[in-house]
Amino acid sequence: MDFDFSVIVDALPALFQGAQLTLFITIVGLAGGSLVGLLFGLMRAYGNNLVNAIAFVYVEVVRGTPIVVQVMFIYFALPVIADIRVDPITAAVTSIIVNAGAYIAEIVRGAFLSVPKGLKEAGLALGMPVWRVLAFVIGPVAFRRMTPPLGNQFIVSLKDTSLFIVIGVGELTRQGQEIMAANFRAVEIWSAVAIFYLVMIGVLTFALRVVEKRMRIL
Repeated sequence: MDFDFSVIVDALPALFQGAQLTLFITIVGLAGGSLVGLLFGLMRAYGNNLVNAIAFVYVEVVRGTPIVVQVMFIYFALPVIADIRVDPITAAVTSIIVNAGAYIAEIVRGAFLSVPKGLKEAGLALGMPVWRVLAFVIGPVAFRRMTPPLGNQFIVSLKDTSLFIVIGVGELTRQGQEIMAANFRAVEIWSAVAIFYLVMIGVLTFALRVVEKRMRIL
C-alpha cells in the first residue's frame, strides 16, 4: 500500500478544527480542574475531620472510576437523575474539571505537606494570617515541588480528551474517525492524528520545562 500524502493534506482543515476543540476542552478543563484541585488539596491538607472526609470521598470516587464513565454519567445519567441536560462539549469540559481536579488535589496536598512546618510556624509567629502564610510563604515553595507532577497530569488530561468520542464530541480523534470512515485511508489519517497529538504534547512539555527551570532559578 502506497502512503498518499495528499490524503493528509485534504484532511488538514478538519484535523485542525478537531485540534482546536481538543485544546479548548483541555485548557478550560484544566483551568477549572486546577482551581478545584487547589481547593480540595488544601481541604485534605489543612481541613478538620469533616472537611478532610468530604475531600477524601471526592478524590477517591473520581480516581476510582475511569474518565470515560464519568463523562457518560454526566452526559447520559444526569438528565435522568436530576433533569440536567448538557451538550457534549460542556460534558467533556466538566469531566476534565472533575477528573483532573481529583488528581491535582492529591498533588497539591502532597506538595503543601512536604514543606517544612517551620515555615508555617515562622509566618504565624510574625503575625501573618493563615491565608497569607499559605499563599506567600508555603505556596511558592509548594508550587515548585508540584510543577513536574502537574505537568504529567496536564499531558494525561490532554490525551484523555480523545475518549470523548463516546459522546460525539468533534475533537481530534473524532475528526480522524469521520475522515477515515469516508475515505478508508486509515494509515494516513491516524498517522496525521498521532502527529497532531505529538506536536501539542511536545509544545506543552516544552512550556512546562521552561516553567520548571525558572522555578529552580527563582
